[in-house]
Parts: sequence; structure tokens; C-alpha cells
Amino acid sequence: MLQFHIPNMTCGSCARPVKDALLSVDPLAQIETDTPARQVRVETALDEAAFLAVLAEAGYPHQPLASR
Repeated sequence: MLQFHIPNMTCGSCARPVKDALLSVDPLAQIETDTPARQVRVETALDEAAFLAVLAEAGYPHQPLASR
């Protein structure tokens, strides 16, 4: 499972294009969005790099969480 932190995914209207972008990489992926936490979880067998690229192209780049 991949997990992405999308700082500018602030509402349900933002979650839809994020999900659509991810599905363009893997139409069979299982995607769960958590808008309040600004996180997306993707169940896929594909590599993370393709998802990172499409998120950036869609205007919703992943930002790693600061380590504690």
C-alpha cells in the first residue's frame, strides 16, 4: 500500500481530481482519500514513481511528512 500526503487537498472537490489522476495510472487501484488528514492511500502493485508524477502534473504534489 502506498500513502501520500497531499497538503493542498483541502476538500471533497479536491479529492476527486486526485483520485482520477491516480486511477489514470492504475485503473484497478483501490483508493481511499482522507481529506481532513490530507492523505491518500493507494492499494496497487505498481511503482510509487508513476503515482508521484501524475499527482504533480495534476497540481496535487505529494509532500513527505516530517519525521518525528
